[in-house]
Amino acid sequence: MKTNTFKYAVITGLLIFFAACSTKRNTFLSRNSHALSTKYNILYNGGIALDKGVSDLKSQYKDNFWELLPIERMQISEDVLAPNETKNKDFERAETKATKAIQKHSMNIDGGEKNPQMDEAHLMLGKSRYYDQRFVPALEAFNYVLYKYPKSDKIYEVKIWREKTNMRMDNDAIAVTNLRKLLKEIKFKDQIFADANATLAQAFLNLKLTDSAIAKIKIAKEFTKQNEEVARYHFILGQIYESQNHKDSAFASYQEVIDMKRKSPRQYVIQAHARQAQQFDYEKGDTLAFVKKYKDLLEDRENRPFLDVLNHQMGLFYDKNKNYNKASKFYNSSLKAKSSDDYLIASNYRNLAEINFTTAKYVTAGKYYDSTMVYLNDRTREFKLISKKRENLEDVIKFEGIAQRNDSILKVASLSSTDKAIYYQKYIDNLKKEDEKQRILLEKKQRAEENASGGKTDDVASAGMAQKASKTDNSAPVTNGTPSKPGDFYFYNPATVSFGKIEFAKKWGKRAFGPNWRLGSSQDKNSSDEVADEQTDEKEKVVDERYTTDFYISKIPTSQVALDSLAKERNFAYYQLGVIYKEKFKEYKRAADKLETLLNNNPEERLVLPSMYNLYKIYEIIDPAKAAAMKTRITSNYPNSRYAQILNNNSVSLELGSPEVVYTNLYKEYESGSYREALSKTELAIIQFTGDEMLPKLELLKANLVGKLYGLKDYKKALNYVALSYPNSQEGKETEAFISSKIPMLESLYFNDLTPTSWKIVFEPANSLDDKSTKPLLDKLNKFAKERTIETLTVSTDIYSIDRNLIVIHGIKSEESAKGIAQVLKEFKEYKIEDKSIVISTENYRIVQIYKNLDEYVSGDGPTFVLKTKPAIELPKPDVVKQKPEKIKREEINTIQNDVPGGKMDGGRNQQQNPPSKGNSNTNNTPQNMMPPTPTSTPPRKP
Repeated sequence: MKTNTFKYAVITGLLIFFAACSTKRNTFLSRNSHALSTKYNILYNGGIALDKGVSDLKSQYKDNFWELLPIERMQISEDVLAPNETKNKDFERAETKATKAIQKHSMNIDGGEKNPQMDEAHLMLGKSRYYDQRFVPALEAFNYVLYKYPKSDKIYEVKIWREKTNMRMDNDAIAVTNLRKLLKEIKFKDQIFADANATLAQAFLNLKLTDSAIAKIKIAKEFTKQNEEVARYHFILGQIYESQNHKDSAFASYQEVIDMKRKSPRQYVIQAHARQAQQFDYEKGDTLAFVKKYKDLLEDRENRPFLDVLNHQMGLFYDKNKNYNKASKFYNSSLKAKSSDDYLIASNYRNLAEINFTTAKYVTAGKYYDSTMVYLNDRTREFKLISKKRENLEDVIKFEGIAQRNDSILKVASLSSTDKAIYYQKYIDNLKKEDEKQRILLEKKQRAEENASGGKTDDVASAGMAQKASKTDNSAPVTNGTPSKPGDFYFYNPATVSFGKIEFAKKWGKRAFGPNWRLGSSQDKNSSDEVADEQTDEKEKVVDERYTTDFYISKIPTSQVALDSLAKERNFAYYQLGVIYKEKFKEYKRAADKLETLLNNNPEERLVLPSMYNLYKIYEIIDPAKAAAMKTRITSNYPNSRYAQILNNNSVSLELGSPEVVYTNLYKEYESGSYREALSKTELAIIQFTGDEMLPKLELLKANLVGKLYGLKDYKKALNYVALSYPNSQEGKETEAFISSKIPMLESLYFNDLTPTSWKIVFEPANSLDDKSTKPLLDKLNKFAKERTIETLTVSTDIYSIDRNLIVIHGIKSEESAKGIAQVLKEFKEYKIEDKSIVISTENYRIVQIYKNLDEYVSGDGPTFVLKTKPAIELPKPDVVKQKPEKIKREEINTIQNDVPGGKMDGGRNQQQNPPSKGNSNTNNTPQNMMPPTPTSTPPRKP
């Protein structure tokens, strides 16, 4: 009987269990069974995974305190994920658990959900997708809760999460509308109310409605229960007030963060101190209190993770007060703290660069600028500005070095013999002190080596140990008699060499170089002589030439020609520095100082007027009284100069008209091949129209003319000037793109040994610019070309450089034929041309016109590599859509004439004799290379 009862009880229990597990029956047992299993099993584990994922997400997130902080601490990643791929395994686990709860425990009966935990399951599903940055599926999950469970106790929270998702999808206006409705629905002012206001504040910030955002942040700050959020909201308020220039309100908000002390995360407190420091009045503020405050902060052990920020602020404080030594010390301390903030590191390097630039340490400044760019985003405006400044520093470093070196030489050369000796004796005294320090250091290293080796030393211990010690350091070798750092390679260090010689003389005396030099028997001296020599050697001092004034005085140039050359080079460097500081760095005081120094150094005549005119333009900005005096000086002393005409508002004679008309005429001259005349007129036009909107076009026209007449190297420099001087103009932007994409192609050209398409014979008469002198040669060549029936030849006068023309025969099919023609022209009595002829392939002639290296070709010094690539065929015009470079085929090499700075294939012909017949490959109707905008594309001038 008991057995049957037990059996029936088991069966009954199983039936009840299966009935409770059913999701199709709406019973009290089923509802509570599934709810219990969902809440305390699946959702509990999913909640643990979700919390862990959020914790990891916040710990990995780094706030960028250089920008306005977002309300929510979550970083959006731009990484593209594969289908079904997740960023975080914890969020994937949470989503899996939520999905499992919905699939196995959902009780959707008669159109309604009977399991009260399903709203939380969908909420967890949406959160996990949101944190995994899959916002569309997350929005779907939140909308499902709002649609299926409108009476859920989580409905307000779900609405907030839906609007956060909308904001992540840039639907800020929709979020504002929905959150405003939500705030009217919420009855209790609890954490949900605070979160709703904070979310609405973020939507307002996204829409740039800062006043509305401030009001909502204040409400959120009052009702949130989390200290971390309170501190963050205070800090964000301070940032907003600061952006609105409400300094007092910003200072008070940051002070609220500071007053929270340990209730606030330490990063907010430190950054609040830093923000307050940025508002410090360096002229009227209490500097003693500021220094004391930051000294206490630096000494606080709790602030050790933030020494990078604190030291940076101290560096800024001393930097603003022009105490550059202390500023550099704190900037370096900030760098040593190994900050994780890349922009802070970049700021330290940038400020150190500025300090070194201000103190005229340009080489060091350049290195710091290099380090700055390593830590800056290369897409930012600041990176581009620093990059250009670094490029400009190359010229500054070059010319400052020339100016300082030549100034020093000329100053010493002007001293009397006595003063020179005194000057160098002071240097020698300092040099001896430095060498003595190095000698002591080397002796210490020797003793350390001896102790380490147990006292065993070689016979030549002094020199040997010194050399061993020197190998432990990698310092650069020293030249020109300048003492180097301890530990340099032995024979690079004059101090160690001198020390070794003295020690050797003390120990061994005078010994002839040869085998067995240590043995006394090898010397032809008796013992008494050796003793006498040793005593004499001990008293005798080995004189180092570096310790004699004659060594240095003998190196000073004495001839007037050499001194004049140094002065001329120095003066030109000063002029270049003045222009660079004025035009590229806007350092007007420094520029004025360089130009004033130049005028006091008796410069050559060509530098006087440009220097005075540049000083006038500088004084207009920094000292109007000096500007008026300089104007009077120019107009009275040089009344007929173009600078005087400009200052008197007289126009320069350029077939006058508006800037557009002048530019149009110059451009026509450029197209016609009158490069020399166009260049001189363009330079005058640039002076006349300084400040006009046409100036970038004129500068670009000048750059192309420079390329035609001076070659690729000067062409690149001129283009670089346009790109750096007018970076915001259309010409500047397209020129910069051209430099980066096309110039490297042009620079890759070499004399090549590909199968030539045709050959040329080049003549350069003695007076190549004189038409009368070249006419006999042209007549003979034209006569020969007309009589030639085998080949169709043409003769032209090609512009080669500013002061050289070439007369060229074109259309020769082979090298043998070209050499034969050259021989005929030289020897036949009908011609008897005495001018030297050069046989050159068409491809190499193009390269000669690019580089202006005909002399190298003739002498055979040029490189002879195969030309594997060529530039794009069309070079962009500033007002034309830029073309993408093409892949170049080997057989297309004959079209390279369109890319050379000289324009046409033959460098621009100003005379054409015997035009070729149709179909000749040597015609001149080739497209131009990088041109300034055509007159028809010039924008109309504003009235």
